[in-house]
Amino acid sequence: METLGYVPHAGAKAMKTMRTNTIGVVVADLTNPFYSEVLDELSRELTAAGFRVVIWNASGGSHQDALQAIRERAVDGVIFTTATADSVELQAAVEQESPIVLINRVVEGLDCDQVSSSNLHGGAIVADYLLEHSKTRVAFIGGTNQASTSRDRGRGFLSRMEELGHPVPDHFRFYGEFSHDRGAHIVNRLLSRADRPDAVFCANDYMAFGALDALRANGLSAPEDCWVIGYDDVDMAGWDSFSLTTVRQPSREMARIGARLLVERINTPGLPSRQVNFPCDLIVRGSTGHQPIC
Repeated sequence: METLGYVPHAGAKAMKTMRTNTIGVVVADLTNPFYSEVLDELSRELTAAGFRVVIWNASGGSHQDALQAIRERAVDGVIFTTATADSVELQAAVEQESPIVLINRVVEGLDCDQVSSSNLHGGAIVADYLLEHSKTRVAFIGGTNQASTSRDRGRGFLSRMEELGHPVPDHFRFYGEFSHDRGAHIVNRLLSRADRPDAVFCANDYMAFGALDALRANGLSAPEDCWVIGYDDVDMAGWDSFSLTTVRQPSREMARIGARLLVERINTPGLPSRQVNFPCDLIVRGSTGHQPIC
């Protein structure tokens, strides 16, 4: 076999075993370091379990491509990090008992394995921290409300600010795509206002990096001129050039658990769906410059 260079035909093997030993992973934006870190951990865990990994970037309709692949049995299962409640195709795949796990973004009421962190609490602890340090003129930069992460982080933060007597006005609330450029663009707009905010909370670190860059481009800095807080605690957040205060969710552990849940589901069809929710913590760094008040 070595002399002739023979290898088993993967297609023939799949027809016999009804397995491809391939897992699909859907991510939103590989330029966002959060997804790179999650994908790194997923690949390590799934490779150790004997699976190959195929990656789809959710832009350009690949969300549907992944679901079609599982219908065609081109993959044994799919991990979604970008699920939204408006996906009819995802609902149909779950109803057909396809092996699917959601990580990071979740869909309430969907009967499948889901792994997330306590985003409502994460948003609330940011509000508590800001108000403990008398930061009351605060802007919130979120993503689309179709994403459970942005929606819940925003709800936790805005509700807590209102509960404590400092509601965030509509002109300091922003929603749209998760991107560095958008974070920078919004902060540039805010800096032109006479009542510019004294703090900005971004629904992920990627947008917070854009906010910090916008301050620098205008000859300003955090925390001296405006506090900046992100969410996720990607590795870059701890770099000296960013030193970003952020809410840490255990993304790598979430990825490991999600991978294991999918492998279990593939090997043991019919398991009841499982929901795993991890706690999160506020990590204080130089972009705010104050430790939490105990």
